[in-house]
Amino acid sequence: MSWTLIALLLLPLAGGVVVAFLRGNDRLAKAVALAVSLVELVIAVFAWTGYDPSSDERLQLTSSADWIPAFGVRLSFGVDGIALVMIALIAFLVPVVIGGSWADKLPEGRSAGGFFALLLVMETGMVGVFAATDVFLFYVFFEAVLVPMYFLIGRFGGPNRQYAAMKFFLYSLLGGLIMLASVIGVYVAAADKLGAGTFDWATLVTVTRDLPLSTQIWLFLGFFAAFAIKAPLVPLHTWLPDAGAEAPVGAGVLLVGVLDKIGTFGFLRYCLPMFPLASQELAPLILVLAVAGILYGSLLAVGQSDLKRFVAYTSIAHFGFIALGIFAFSSQAGAGAVLYMVNHGISTGMLFLVVGMVMARGGSRLIEDYGGMAKLTPVLGGMFFVAGLSSLALPGTNSFVSEFLVLVGSYPNQPVYTILAALGMVLAALYILWLYQRVFQGPVRGTALVGATGGPGAVVDPERAGLRDLNKRELAVLAPLVALILVLGFYPKPVLDVITPSVGATLSEVGVADPVTQEGK
Repeated sequence: MSWTLIALLLLPLAGGVVVAFLRGNDRLAKAVALAVSLVELVIAVFAWTGYDPSSDERLQLTSSADWIPAFGVRLSFGVDGIALVMIALIAFLVPVVIGGSWADKLPEGRSAGGFFALLLVMETGMVGVFAATDVFLFYVFFEAVLVPMYFLIGRFGGPNRQYAAMKFFLYSLLGGLIMLASVIGVYVAAADKLGAGTFDWATLVTVTRDLPLSTQIWLFLGFFAAFAIKAPLVPLHTWLPDAGAEAPVGAGVLLVGVLDKIGTFGFLRYCLPMFPLASQELAPLILVLAVAGILYGSLLAVGQSDLKRFVAYTSIAHFGFIALGIFAFSSQAGAGAVLYMVNHGISTGMLFLVVGMVMARGGSRLIEDYGGMAKLTPVLGGMFFVAGLSSLALPGTNSFVSEFLVLVGSYPNQPVYTILAALGMVLAALYILWLYQRVFQGPVRGTALVGATGGPGAVVDPERAGLRDLNKRELAVLAPLVALILVLGFYPKPVLDVITPSVGATLSEVGVADPVTQEGK
């Protein structure tokens, strides 16, 4: 039995409880939260080094204990390569988010202790989702992780936070309830075949893949509905722009960087191996939704006037690429999709943080209120440019590798969808570079940067507190993200070595011919 995952689960939960009791001392609460998140990162490194990609064991670092024996429910945890890289992403992003949120101005009556406690509790929930190997336990974490995010948006968010939080919660809760029906369905199927019900993932894979196509389709749709909402795929995406716009910046990073990946992870862990016939039957429809999301998200990103909604719509486009890679049924595209899940969390997380830094200086999230900001804050402008280049998948950045693998791997099986998806790369260059030009280039303009009196030529002194360039703390927060963008852009092999065997095992469970393997014969 491995205690690594147990430690990754319990440490942030215990830390969140401690931080919650420090609400009267914001400085100490922040320090404790940061310390807990850094220790969590160290444990995640140990988990990474303890994982063997070449092992024949599908799930490693496993542990299990009875929870509800009458129904065969166990506290079972384990990871494959896909889950491991997502847990590593979580452990990396949380201290970055805490550092980035260190000086945030919270709504009146809200404490830093409460905010950072919720971040740590949510970390436990996110790790639990990716580490659970009991389907019922997965469902519990899937629903439980909604609670801290609901309060992060509803108590610490923007002017319309209550509406956005409720919309996020109801969409996700509805998807979860639909999934619960399918969870019960697979339990009943196991009881019919084995004589006793079980929620063990590995056992259920052997049971459900032999079910008739019609049964698989109904059970698949229950899981798919929940994951498509979470992902979010068009047309089930409408909660994300509101939630992303109203969430505090730190919570927004985890929302678009990690929480949404639960949906795409669910496709890989549950939909494909448990319902292989249904996955193949419904793949054309899902590919249509994926390509529609790429084009729709890109076009709406171009037309946004709100900085945070802009980031949310770019994420919808990126998730279309991930879904394309998953349902193209190619090991190359699948590995690219999982790598995209990691790289999107890094690049979009950085983009969200930099947008937050722009807003903290200008006091507005409207794009039209800015212009020529690079003249006042050149380092901030440079960081925004790096995040933007990663988001548009410029060669040499991390996102290029994953996007290239998705497109190259998808083309042999799905040439039409791949060509249409490639248009998203052109649109990404359009919306990223146009936003950068409007906010940072040209003459200094916009009500956020120009003095309220003295006419249009009276530019605010950039040395005043509100318009200083990046400070040491902000540079320390962004530097690790820049480093990963460049390292994974030129040398993604360590991550791909962990991902690829698990993707290959998933495809073998689906039972489709891998074009990469076929070409190699």
